[in-house]
Amino acid sequence: MTSEAQPAPSLTSQAVWLMTAKTVSFAFAIALPLLLVRRLSQQELGLYKQVFFVVTTAMNLLPLGFAMSAFYFLPRERERQPAVIANILVFLATAGGLAAVLFLVWPGFVVWLFGTPELGGLSRLLGVVVLLWTIGSFLELITVAVQDVRASTVFIVLAQFSKTALLMGAATLFATVESLLVAGLLQGVVQVTVMTFYLRRRFPGFWRAFNFPLLRRQGAYAVPLGLSSLVIQLQDTLHHLFVGHAFGPAGYAIYSVGVTQLPLVGILRESAGAVMLPRINELESENGRGQILDLVARAARKLALVYFPLSAFLLVAGHEVVILLFTRQYEASWPIFAIAVMVLPMNAIVLDPVTRAHSERFFFLRLRLVVLAVLTTVLALYASELGLVGVMGAVFTAVSGIWLIGVWRMARLLQVGWSELRAFRPVGWIAASTIAAAAVAFIVRALVVGAPGPARPDWQVIALCAAAFGAVYAAGLKLFGVLATEELRALWQDLRRVSSGAGAILLALRRRPRPQAPSDPSAPAPIDLVAR
Repeated sequence: MTSEAQPAPSLTSQAVWLMTAKTVSFAFAIALPLLLVRRLSQQELGLYKQVFFVVTTAMNLLPLGFAMSAFYFLPRERERQPAVIANILVFLATAGGLAAVLFLVWPGFVVWLFGTPELGGLSRLLGVVVLLWTIGSFLELITVAVQDVRASTVFIVLAQFSKTALLMGAATLFATVESLLVAGLLQGVVQVTVMTFYLRRRFPGFWRAFNFPLLRRQGAYAVPLGLSSLVIQLQDTLHHLFVGHAFGPAGYAIYSVGVTQLPLVGILRESAGAVMLPRINELESENGRGQILDLVARAARKLALVYFPLSAFLLVAGHEVVILLFTRQYEASWPIFAIAVMVLPMNAIVLDPVTRAHSERFFFLRLRLVVLAVLTTVLALYASELGLVGVMGAVFTAVSGIWLIGVWRMARLLQVGWSELRAFRPVGWIAASTIAAAAVAFIVRALVVGAPGPARPDWQVIALCAAAFGAVYAAGLKLFGVLATEELRALWQDLRRVSSGAGAILLALRRRPRPQAPSDPSAPAPIDLVAR
């Protein structure tokens, strides 16, 4: 049996729903590291971050992009949708199971990864958590693939709430890394349970619909994408391993605070990319090059409205932000944080949906392999000499190089000339407004921090800088006419729809207090600021 076709909401509406869900989940997620830095020593925090870094990285690497085949095959195999789902779950269970066996029979593997002997005693428990989180990570993806964004909203919010509640409870009551890992195991059970109930309702009989020929077709589609994703993940994660080996858990705690403590960073990019991918696939099949470029330009303008000012403001007042959130014992994280936030403006150009929709995917795979090899060599030989800030600088250089070449390649694929660049003119106006706002905020901060008398509290410095930045930025947007009146009206209508839907969700949850949901695969643990 296939799932019933439902009218698809607009791309903007879908993105707003997902963004709202992840913003609410961010509110829960940010509470956890704020508690942990105050409950755990730097050594213990480093161990915690190493453990959950392994869980999150395994959850992202092990699927090899196979779960993404749902976006391609569900609309094309309407009579065999349960088989598509069954094949994906078999693949995820096999990949997660092999990883769990590795951790069970070779506890020293995780010690070898980070060079931290204390991790050996947690290896078996870690393997079970990896298995559960890998399987359960499919839920949010499948709800987006079938454009059930309201269900996705509920699952993301409840998932982050349950995860935060379990981990915060473990941190408050026991304050040990092992107790936090047990809480992660319980969260994995919740993920898999909720996913099973959802799939049984949406795709009845999926558990007996395994289809090997279809599995091979899904694999042929997913392998190129999965290999490219694997290289991206390795590029994003290997520097963590070198830091762990070179500087130990305490040094890793400082580094991880600098690069991983803003789950909000990925909200817009991931929401936009998730809803753009099906549309760009459709346009590419119709040879709609101009429409794809227009979609990318419109997305860039909307993303730049957030990423440009966020990056600039954090560069101005980030020192106070780091101290306020993570206490002065992590002040050394600020230079790392400053380099990491400079990656944010690159997120305005969403490259992944365009490259996935075109046939020249192996170009980016080869490019990333070359950059990965160079970066790995540099860090393997010189990580200790570079220091924490130098390692982050090397990663930033690698990410920037790939992004620049990626933008050039996308321009060639879409045959972008000087005339087509006019579609990106609003992005330039946003950049100009951001620079002006940052300059004024920088002057305000210098005056406040350098004023005679007692030093102002960090929150006051942040507030004054934010007020100056916001006023100048808003004036710049108004002056350049970046936001049209009808667009603001449409955005307001979308937000009203989301608010109305959220009210209905909350009412339903009051009547049914038991449901919990799985973890958001993009936010079960801190998300790296190093954007892909």
